[in-house]
Amino acid sequence: MKRFLKIYLDKPELAGLALLIVLVLVFQAKSNGILLSFENIRSVMGLLPEMALVAIGVTLLMICGEFDLSVGSVFALMPMSMAVILNSGVPFTAAVLLGLMICGAVGFINGYVTLRFSIPSFITTLGMLFIARSLTIVISGGFPPLLPPDLPTWLFTDYIGGSPFRMSFLWFVVIAALVAALLSLTNFGNWIRATGGFNEAAASMGIPVKRVKIACFMLCSVLAGFAGLLQVLRLGSPLPSIGEGLELQAVAAAVIGGTALAGGIGTVFGAIVGTLLIRTIDNGLVLSRVDANWFKFAIGVLTMFAVIANAWMGKMSRKIKVEAHK
Repeated sequence: MKRFLKIYLDKPELAGLALLIVLVLVFQAKSNGILLSFENIRSVMGLLPEMALVAIGVTLLMICGEFDLSVGSVFALMPMSMAVILNSGVPFTAAVLLGLMICGAVGFINGYVTLRFSIPSFITTLGMLFIARSLTIVISGGFPPLLPPDLPTWLFTDYIGGSPFRMSFLWFVVIAALVAALLSLTNFGNWIRATGGFNEAAASMGIPVKRVKIACFMLCSVLAGFAGLLQVLRLGSPLPSIGEGLELQAVAAAVIGGTALAGGIGTVFGAIVGTLLIRTIDNGLVLSRVDANWFKFAIGVLTMFAVIANAWMGKMSRKIKVEAHK
């Protein structure tokens, strides 16, 4: 038992990975082998980067001890802003950078307001959820703007050779690897974990906790905006309604992947596992001809189970430590 607890506490995402494997086997059988077919994997993997990047950003921020409920709105705001900028004659690269800068500004405002006025980030970003969504609709003028026809969309949407992966998957892998390296191999990553797990202790050690949190807010928003860019380039048009409800799925993916609600614990790999679980359930229910309305029920049960399991494991860990000191 103690060995199991140690493995779980060191690698909480492994529980989600084990569940993912079980669900894949179940849905593979229920769908008569369609789940793991080339065409279905291509379909799932084509959508995975868009949600996974948002989940990675949310995970990073949760490790730092904060939440961001505005990522779904930022997901729509960035490509809409980019489209308007493009139609004013600005080149594609510059328009993308300006759109990401807008996302960074949203993240900065979220972090600054939260820390300056000691407001729970849940409330701050809930307000930003409505603000960013409203701005998206306003700048669209009520109609989705058309994207110029000569954009280098192949850099994001084309399939890589005969594989089931789009170019967006390559972007996702590179970004995920960079964020994972940031968390695991840099002092800043240690600061993020210390700030989320032991905020007062981190401040007393000289860690600039406010700057760390604001940087995580900004990175979370930028990743959400970039994910929105991937979806819009795949669909061919920015819609004001994209990303609605995505923030809750991203939080669920982070929690299911082993990220602690209290902060300090979590991994990029866990966020990816959580996202894969959600996408597998969504896809598997459809292929198994189960009523799709059970999807949200399943995600809710998984999220509650993950939180309860994390709390129970933490309690057992503290109990073992107390017994060891006796």
